[in-house]
Amino acid sequence: MGRQAIDYSVYLVTGREFLPPGKDYYESLEESLQGGVTLVQVREKNADTGEFIEIARKTKEICDRYNVPVLINDRIDVHLAVGTAGIHIGQTDCPLPLARTLIGDDAIIGLSVSNVEQATRAAQHSDILDYIGVGAVWPTGSKDTKGRKSLGPDGTGEILDLIHGSGLEAVAIGGIHLPNLAQLLHGSVAPKSRDALAGIAIISDIVASTTPKEAAANLRLVVDSFKRSRQALKDEAGVFGGLGQKRAEVDAKKLAEKVQELMAVVKRETPLVHQMTNTVVVNDSANVTLAVGASPIMSTHPRDVHDLSPAIGALLINFGTIGDKEGMKVAGRQANVNRKPLIFDPVAIGATSYRREISEELLAHWQPTIIKGNAAEIGAMAKSTEVASRGVDSVGSGFADPGAVVKALARKRAAIIVLTGEKDYISDGSVVIKISNGSHLLERITGSGCQAGSLIGCFAAAARLDYLAKNETKFEDDSQLVQGDMLLAAVAGILVYTVASEVAAARPDVKGPGTFRAALIDELYNLTPDVVAEKAKLEIL
Repeated sequence: MGRQAIDYSVYLVTGREFLPPGKDYYESLEESLQGGVTLVQVREKNADTGEFIEIARKTKEICDRYNVPVLINDRIDVHLAVGTAGIHIGQTDCPLPLARTLIGDDAIIGLSVSNVEQATRAAQHSDILDYIGVGAVWPTGSKDTKGRKSLGPDGTGEILDLIHGSGLEAVAIGGIHLPNLAQLLHGSVAPKSRDALAGIAIISDIVASTTPKEAAANLRLVVDSFKRSRQALKDEAGVFGGLGQKRAEVDAKKLAEKVQELMAVVKRETPLVHQMTNTVVVNDSANVTLAVGASPIMSTHPRDVHDLSPAIGALLINFGTIGDKEGMKVAGRQANVNRKPLIFDPVAIGATSYRREISEELLAHWQPTIIKGNAAEIGAMAKSTEVASRGVDSVGSGFADPGAVVKALARKRAAIIVLTGEKDYISDGSVVIKISNGSHLLERITGSGCQAGSLIGCFAAAARLDYLAKNETKFEDDSQLVQGDMLLAAVAGILVYTVASEVAAARPDVKGPGTFRAALIDELYNLTPDVVAEKAKLEIL
């Protein structure tokens, strides 16, 4: 007969203990199947044999109506009694050869893997195994991971390289939810083989939801979008901004014209830009936001930022002084939920282990739309050794090929990457744009990079509003958390800021950093679209 073909895209692992009050297990299961779950594993840690068999039987009956296979966690006797598609076992459960003997050649076997040693052994048993469950990717409350380091997307990709050529499929599990899903899928692509995950295993993000159909559907959209983008890259078609649009050849002049249009949108719509930024630059960041026509709000308390999210146009998280981690978690998660652009500025991320740990923790909670940083910060995120960090500054000769760095990181992080410096580089993973505007005096005032992040937030909010105004219907591929041209928004924020700095530096009343700082805000306020277009130094690499 042969083993059943399995679609691992959205793999639901049941857990009745996570059901919200008043939600029936079978009701939740059917709704999740309607939302797009492709595989179900029945996991019952506390049920006796008779109860487990009955739950598995009813689960299979419902799943059969949707042509979705069912696996049983650990219990081979339950699998045999019910006639499910196969089993999933852990490292300390039934030995693999015995499990295969007991269930026969036609059943599916999956194995939990949490490190490279276990993955290596799994690859050696690929004649017995069908897939591995890789995790925990991030810390999770559904499984005891005490004493074990989470793999993260990078560790997951390392395991994908180890099983390359074995024929095994890989499914990630642990701490996965909608905001960090795109980061996981793109970030776990194997560095050598370029293999990708076959799917994701989800427990609480579906089971604990009061709307499991919607939860499953949103996850499925992201997974399907990722798989389409992978196919597009194989076809050398490329993908524009993660939104499923094919990018035509970019023309620098047309791009400058679009920046002009977006400047008008900011002034017309006056978007509210929520900024969680460091204490050194709060006042200046608010002032540059006002100068270009947007409206700033600086709030940090978790309850306050939660309630603000539906009203804002974009969110900037700059953790320069890392004083509001819990508020950043809540704000970022809500920005993703409400499909608002999230700009992340990982200030001095490479300077200390604490900053690296906080960054990893934040990125496990939400997905940034745009990541902006200097060479040291982008280098730390890209795990490059070309540039080092000294506090908030970069040291070293710089990247040999900055365009390649931002392009690769944009693909890995599923975000627009902005590398600031003497020349600025911006990429969506498909195209790289170089901006050569700016004044040397920007290096002589505190927080110039932070202010650039504020302006990117202003234009990201405007780009989203502009899209919504022009489109009554959504993209057919609605898996992207944010709608609108975010690459253009990043270019606009940097270009407007750097052109204004040139104009300010040329004023006769500017004598040094102090007078330049005030003049910069004035020139951002007075800057016209025509001046931006005239002075723009854009290159498409």
